[in-house]
Amino acid sequence: MKKAKYLLAVLAGVIVYVLLCSTCGRNGIWAANQLLEQKRAISANTQVIENINEELKLEKTAIQNDREVIAAYARKLGYVSEGEKLVKIKGLGSLSDISYETGTVMKAKEVTYCPEWICKFCAVFIAVVLLILLLIYDISNGNISFRKKQRYEVVAGIPVYDVNQI
Repeated sequence: MKKAKYLLAVLAGVIVYVLLCSTCGRNGIWAANQLLEQKRAISANTQVIENINEELKLEKTAIQNDREVIAAYARKLGYVSEGEKLVKIKGLGSLSDISYETGTVMKAKEVTYCPEWICKFCAVFIAVVLLILLLIYDISNGNISFRKKQRYEVVAGIPVYDVNQI
């Protein structure tokens, strides 16, 4: 039972490893939060692009079906209908200067996490340090000694062996 306390060092190493992997590891909480933030940004960008798409669909429908909108675009291009006179003013832009908002390009960011070897190294380091501390504690209390134990008792200078009686 005295030696079972050395399992405490192994248990501490395992606990450190599990905690590091679950918080800072590749699939840990830190990496999951980074991915969740990227998901929120992509969802917001997707919503903006969907709104732009709806506006463009409405504009396309208006251009295809509404005669007044068609006439307005034709005038911007320099066309006139019968009986109209065209006056061009220098410095004003034409229809080709119109640009549409297309949304922004989003590139996935690399997730930052603590590599597996660092988690393992920290766990082994903690286990070894705790094991050394437990060994030093036992040596200082005399629970462990490096002297050879005698297998027999000495009474008045005569070794006495404990031999089983038959």
